[in-house]
Amino acid sequence: MKNSIGREIPDFIPGLGKVTGFGGAFARKPVGRTAGAALSTCLPRADKLLASIETAIDAVGLKDGMTISFHHHFRNGDRILNRVVEAIAKKGIRDITLSPSSLNTVNDALIPYIEQGVITAIETSGARGKMGRFLTEGHLKKPLHIRSHGGRAQAIESGAIHIDVAFLGAPACDRYGNINGIQGQSACGSLGYAIQDAAYADQVVAITDNLMPHPLFPISIPQTQVDYIVVVDSIGDPAGIASGALRYTKDPKELLIAKYAADVMDYSGYLQQDFSMQLGSGGASMAVGRFIKTKMLERGITGSFGVGGMTGVFAEMMEEGLFKMMFDVQSFDIPAIDSIKKNSNHLEMSASYYANPHNSGAIVNNLDAVILSATEVDVDFNVNVITDSNGVIMGASGGHCDTAAGAKLTIVVAPLLRGRLPMVKDAVHTVVTPGETVDAIVTERGIAINPKRLDIIDNVKNSGLPIMSIHELKDIAYKLCGKPEAIQLSDEIVGVVEYRDGTIIDVIRRPKF
Repeated sequence: MKNSIGREIPDFIPGLGKVTGFGGAFARKPVGRTAGAALSTCLPRADKLLASIETAIDAVGLKDGMTISFHHHFRNGDRILNRVVEAIAKKGIRDITLSPSSLNTVNDALIPYIEQGVITAIETSGARGKMGRFLTEGHLKKPLHIRSHGGRAQAIESGAIHIDVAFLGAPACDRYGNINGIQGQSACGSLGYAIQDAAYADQVVAITDNLMPHPLFPISIPQTQVDYIVVVDSIGDPAGIASGALRYTKDPKELLIAKYAADVMDYSGYLQQDFSMQLGSGGASMAVGRFIKTKMLERGITGSFGVGGMTGVFAEMMEEGLFKMMFDVQSFDIPAIDSIKKNSNHLEMSASYYANPHNSGAIVNNLDAVILSATEVDVDFNVNVITDSNGVIMGASGGHCDTAAGAKLTIVVAPLLRGRLPMVKDAVHTVVTPGETVDAIVTERGIAINPKRLDIIDNVKNSGLPIMSIHELKDIAYKLCGKPEAIQLSDEIVGVVEYRDGTIIDVIRRPKF
């Protein structure tokens, strides 16, 4: 079958079963009820503290075929996921479904456990490095299942993902299981993705390098959701968890793209008193914040809130009174972590509160504008952030399609060329965010507005900005470096990209390397 954006989606995919094709950003309505964790009990004066990860694996009764989850707030500093899988492998447990909120290059160490059959399925937001290529080559028994952050929350709450055991890295944890992410040597800030897992997993194991007296305060994950606690020497490398000082791009191309994006937002009419905004974590996306800040100061306006994975760019603006508050699902750098520690108006939020389309109102629905990056875009405004020019998995869905769907104005920033490759094409290799939810593509050589947004087109027509059609942008790119040759693909499906509502927006087929 072809889904609503013309992608060929099999009705049945081996390893996944029967699937439903994407029918539009808001076509699928939720049915049924939310799932729930297994009931548990803890008797008075019971001790949740266990001697080791191995002891915890025994205590939860982990066995072949179960699903385990992790959060990725430690990013490339994570010392939990690989260690737990290694312990599982040594116990001879096989056929595990791995369901982390995302994978990073540090998780390349898991490749041998896929080869051994310890891990046979992965459900996550994306993969990078050697792992990304390994999965693209089709070495996983079942296709990689990619979900956005909001889509993962939706899947957990609906029961599409059933987590048997969540292993949660806890920067601070007391002896009864209360957890936060802002204290200790491995502080990572918000625990927004872990909050979801703790609430819905049948059993939860907190792994900490900072055991504190009860009661811990503040509490991100309560003791009522934690079954066991293990103390280890280190759960994360601070150098890999977050970047240090605030880093602004100095790249002239990125700065020009950022300036254009800020100008589009300005002329669109959404840059006004009490507006809300999300910035991506890429160089150009973050730089937009500096140009927006200048415009706000010049006009004397302030914003209502910032949202998303937070960086020091937003923390700085909030502390200067330019935004009232921040909703943080993931703290990216030291300034953001410091901010959530000390500012009561810097709020931690769960992935469901952030972006789940099937609840009574995710915060992305209240966004005026979002600035997003892209690997490539096409003439239908579809966006790819998962695969590279060779069709290799190298990125993550993240909150891309979630915020694009929720915001009134979605601006995607990307260079027109990367090296000798066009980033605006006839068709992207893999669709993550559908063009119907994208309003503007901003490059250093020109800006394209989605033809459906007649209001924005009218507002920017006298702006002096280099406005052109998306086809003109593509033609410029092709004239500069030529039309790229099509990637030769096999029929083997090595990955599926699920839209935030649970439908399949695209599949990833193994390239013929």
